[in-house]
Amino acid sequence: MGTVIIFGATGTVGAYTAVYLKECGYDVVASGRRKSDGGFFASKGMRYIPVDVCRREDFDALPLSGVDFVVNLSGMLPARMKGFDPQKYVDINMTGALNILEYCVKAKASRVVFTQSISDVAHLCGSPVPIPSDAPSAFPLDNDHSVYSITKTAACHLLEHYSAHYGFRHFILRLPNIYLYHPNPYYYLDGEKKMQGYRRMIRMAMCGDEIQVWGNPSLVRDIVYVKDCCQMVEKCLSADNPVSGMYNVGTGVGTSMEDQVKGIVEIFSSPGKRSRITYAPSKPDSVEYVFDISKAIKELGYRPKYGYLDYLKDFKQEMQEQNFALLWGKEVE
Repeated sequence: MGTVIIFGATGTVGAYTAVYLKECGYDVVASGRRKSDGGFFASKGMRYIPVDVCRREDFDALPLSGVDFVVNLSGMLPARMKGFDPQKYVDINMTGALNILEYCVKAKASRVVFTQSISDVAHLCGSPVPIPSDAPSAFPLDNDHSVYSITKTAACHLLEHYSAHYGFRHFILRLPNIYLYHPNPYYYLDGEKKMQGYRRMIRMAMCGDEIQVWGNPSLVRDIVYVKDCCQMVEKCLSADNPVSGMYNVGTGVGTSMEDQVKGIVEIFSSPGKRSRITYAPSKPDSVEYVFDISKAIKELGYRPKYGYLDYLKDFKQEMQEQNFALLWGKEVE
């Protein structure tokens, strides 16, 4: 299988990916900015090495031999930024990415995986027509994702340059919202703290409260569970096809807002206390999008394993088992 270094391993997608790759048989070295991981990675048979990707000297703690793959899941996201500090996007998403690429060269990694945001194709959202992996990339100019998207796009170009110049294969995974259990259900929108909409609905279903379907109930979204995202990362490391490029992480299937709510009620409502569903068409619509995953199927052998209800069932199990409590703690109210 080989040895893989995962940057951003203490984050949401990073932690799930580290566990998944370890279960697949890889020797995983997890890295994050946190000084301590609470013993989480050791409990799973992995090494943890703290690295602030903005500090090139921190990389001296990492091995320079025997490294086959590097997965860069580090980054500053708008959803994790209280207020607005564009310098953090530049420092972490660009300077950090450059430092990781320099490390890849020194360690002679053969494959590098990086993630791009759906915001680079936001201009194509608002339709059920699947968005291709190689769709023209742009970035928003007038919202809280603008600087974030600019820095992520620049980092993608840096990766493409280093790949061409130094001869390693690169895989850029375009991520929509990745659904997963984390004990903290909050995020930031325009710098202000809010609860994630689907987490609020899950809580309401658990309490048997009425749940409203906002806007047009037939608008669809590609709902991607974290474990399918982890599968995509592994496919990049193991695929025989000698290619590099951009790949959508998706299911290729749109789930309507109405079906999303019905699924949450079905899986999370208590027996005898089922949430009633009502409709509020005057409320704002959800953003509609579906990803075309034909390129990932053809070139990487990817096949999504989690349909919408499958994801909800596994999410519920993760919530009950608290598998990441050592790393992330317990539920935050």
